[in-house]
Amino acid sequence: MLTGIHVAFIGGDARQLEVIKRCIQLDASVTLIGFDNLESIFTGATKRPLTCDVLRDVDALILPVVGTDDDGYVESIFCSKPLQLLEEHAASLQKNCVVYTGMAKPYLRNLLAAQQISLVELLDRDDVAIYNSIPTVEGALMMAIQHTDITIHGSQAIVLGLGRTGMSMARALHALGARVKVGARRQEHLARIFEMGLTPFHFSELKQQVSNADYIFNTVPQLVLTAEVIAQMPQTAFILDLASKPGGTDFRYAERRGIKALLAPGLPGIVAPKTAGKIMAQTLSRLIAEQTITRGSHHE
Repeated sequence: MLTGIHVAFIGGDARQLEVIKRCIQLDASVTLIGFDNLESIFTGATKRPLTCDVLRDVDALILPVVGTDDDGYVESIFCSKPLQLLEEHAASLQKNCVVYTGMAKPYLRNLLAAQQISLVELLDRDDVAIYNSIPTVEGALMMAIQHTDITIHGSQAIVLGLGRTGMSMARALHALGARVKVGARRQEHLARIFEMGLTPFHFSELKQQVSNADYIFNTVPQLVLTAEVIAQMPQTAFILDLASKPGGTDFRYAERRGIKALLAPGLPGIVAPKTAGKIMAQTLSRLIAEQTITRGSHHE
């Protein structure tokens, strides 16, 4: 339970609603900042403007998946006024407050570091990333089906990277009957790909591997699908880049070659906001509960 804990939310999208619901269920005291246009006000939550006073006694501050932009603005689909997190806001937080977000840009990191406030980035966590790979893969399959005129079954599919999303992606394609090759750098990843019954190859061989690809799914957040690699692909190939912006594909060259290439970051929030929100809610409520236990033990 989160009884006696003050949790404040600043902005966000439909995913945050699941987290808010969960915090109220667990008996936290909940403040909503930047939810002015939210039709259904949750019973047990208070709407407030973004002021230093409101933040003074907050135990856990929850920001959207992308915490702030480079100028401190927080995205909120429930508020028409801009929300900007400033130095004075960070300074008004108590020192044992913890700020939670999906991923933080340098602005937010520096703002909180200057006040020695703890920051937790959820998308860095293995558990969240593995749960999130489920809606990511479903969204990727949906896009692959929408944008091509062949079945995944019997197709030549390449997955780049055997991280948390890459592994789920490769497994799903294999289950649908695609012939799956997976590119990786680390020897243990190449061994795992072989163990999964798929065809492994090292990134250094990428140019040779793409000549008959129907689908290429990239999960590596650095430029791997270069112009040299794309030049070797058939014109009918479809590239779906699942890495965070700007992705790992030379999109300009792909367009020039007439190869369809799409960047699709943030699929969980687009494809399945309710599930993505529940994943966040589950992890966040556990972390906030652990945070207060730890704090209690420091007080003794």
